[in-house]
Amino acid sequence: MTTTTATKPSLPQRLRGMSGEVIKFGVVGLSGVLVNFVVFWVCINGLNLASLRSNVAATLVAIATNYLGYRYWLYKDRDAASRKREITLFLVFSGAGMLIETGVLGFSVYVLGLDTHLEQVAAKVAGLAVGTVFRFVSYRTWVFKAMPELSEPETAAEPEVVTEAELLLAAEEPHYVK
Repeated sequence: MTTTTATKPSLPQRLRGMSGEVIKFGVVGLSGVLVNFVVFWVCINGLNLASLRSNVAATLVAIATNYLGYRYWLYKDRDAASRKREITLFLVFSGAGMLIETGVLGFSVYVLGLDTHLEQVAAKVAGLAVGTVFRFVSYRTWVFKAMPELSEPETAAEPEVVTEAELLLAAEEPHYVK
């Protein structure tokens, strides 16, 4: 009897395997960016709200539309056993991304004095870029976790994050629909 040992794919192989996910993330993200900028523009020009308030409102609307795209298109095959946990983590990481984006905008407006509409949009783009990288890593790592492979043997030394997540999931009480 011969045994084979499974080797982990190399970094270039993993990056090639992620390319489809990155493209879909980009499509959902671009639709969210479009929603974000339209709402931002309406808030600062149509409603005459301050730039930071406009940014928060626009980002909140975009977060809602992005969740739908991520959950039901990009990560539809991911484990959805605990929607409450997923939505909570999505909102936490989206909120952190919003703080990054708003922080860059606030810095450019209130520290650097870049306060024309065009300069605000440019600062929003810069903040959005940094926040997007943060969101991508966070969503794929902690929010929309991959379903475990059934064919993989369990290893004795699981990562600490996996163990903690399993304990959190086990502690949740199941809700049954009548």
